[in-house]
Amino acid sequence: PSKMAKGAEKTGGIARTDATGRVEMIPELLAWSSSLPHDRTFVREDILGSAAHVTMLRKVGLLEAGDAQKLRASLLAMYDAAAAGTLVLEDGEEDVHMAIEGLLTRDLGDIGKRLHTARSRNDQVALDLRLHVRDQAARTLADVATLATELADRASREKDVVLPAYTHRQRAQPVSAAFLICAWSMQLLRAADVVAQAVTRANESPLGSGACSGTSLPIDRSVVAHLLSFSAVTANALDTIGDRDFVLDWTWAGARVLLALSRLSTDVIDFTTSEFGYLRIGDAVAAGSSMMPQKKNPDIFELVRAKASRGVGNVMSMLTLVRGLPTGYNRDFQDDRQAVLDTGPLVRGATGAVRAAIAHLTFDRERCLASVSDGSTQATDIAEALVRKGMPFREAYKATGQLVHLARERNVDLASIGLEAAKSINSAFDEAVLAVIDPRIAVAAKKSAGGTAPERVEEQIAWVRAAATELGYKASSVPTLDDLRRAVEA
Repeated sequence: PSKMAKGAEKTGGIARTDATGRVEMIPELLAWSSSLPHDRTFVREDILGSAAHVTMLRKVGLLEAGDAQKLRASLLAMYDAAAAGTLVLEDGEEDVHMAIEGLLTRDLGDIGKRLHTARSRNDQVALDLRLHVRDQAARTLADVATLATELADRASREKDVVLPAYTHRQRAQPVSAAFLICAWSMQLLRAADVVAQAVTRANESPLGSGACSGTSLPIDRSVVAHLLSFSAVTANALDTIGDRDFVLDWTWAGARVLLALSRLSTDVIDFTTSEFGYLRIGDAVAAGSSMMPQKKNPDIFELVRAKASRGVGNVMSMLTLVRGLPTGYNRDFQDDRQAVLDTGPLVRGATGAVRAAIAHLTFDRERCLASVSDGSTQATDIAEALVRKGMPFREAYKATGQLVHLARERNVDLASIGLEAAKSINSAFDEAVLAVIDPRIAVAAKKSAGGTAPERVEEQIAWVRAAATELGYKASSVPTLDDLRRAVEA
């Protein structure tokens, strides 16, 4: 506490002295209530918002040209220091906004005190959060696009691998590994659509809303919006400063990506076990046991599942935070930092881990094919072959069921039942019908849209590639923080 008090004295104590006229706040409470530890993460966003605000104040005549130039130059120098990791924000302030203003006031004197003209910390923090969410969501889109493209490439190489699909975690029907990988990709791309929506929801400028009702000063909110590449300004000041819906959207979008990665990871974890044995995990990404030398564990994928739990926790944190709050700003919002700042690194870290690890997984082609070669997973294909001969489906289903029962009674695989035994059940059985017991034939027969047939899978791979390309385009259309710095300087 004493260190904090000294820090406040050194910077001028903007939050508790010059700005509020009060010096008596208990140091322990100032330390406990400060958001500065979390706010440091988006110091660059805050500096950019302030620099754009300075440009606007000059444009409308609320700042002299020389003062504006000094403020902007000092802010951009701070940005560069923050980007290099050398910017030092003193302890003793309530938040990053006051810490930066304190530095400006120390360096520029009274000029620094002009920065906060026509704005409040309420709309300032809303701006910082929106810039952060937009930036992190765009980076996430780019990462997911890259992963989806790599999955499409992998699917193209695994079209000849046949293994079972599962329902109720029991073997259901044969599919290609490419088909499975496309399924992973589809869920991931749906999640990315939610991330793209989060970008859109965050893409309005709140600065100029003030504390809750705007300002009587002659500002032009569109200037800041243009400089920071927002598509519009928010419509209602009271709503704006109490709006964290865009954070809810972001945490939900992040959780969606993590959930998709978690389900992919569960397949990998299962398929690398000796019970399944469809995938072999490379030494470069496998973890060993401290006691059992034979173990090769898929720890990376287990950790991805764990990260999904944290992502869901961030959503729940935000939902419960905003539940029941009155309209307008409330200090409760300070606790949104953990969820919003955690989501980007969490999602992008898990995406990168899956990208790195999945390249070291190898399908065991023989084991995969053997798992569907007994014929049991082709029972539906037999029934459909009978339907193609004109038999009503329920009769075909019954006849196939009797054939399955006969194989069980004889304790043989369905693939070994033989034509004679099949004809003893129904004369409609013939060699063409029983040919679909071959899992490769069964896979190739599913030519319906979205099916497993090679031509359908090629369409799915092409769709994944196109969707990933579109995601990449959306990501690249969002300016980075460094892009905004150049725009503000210019």
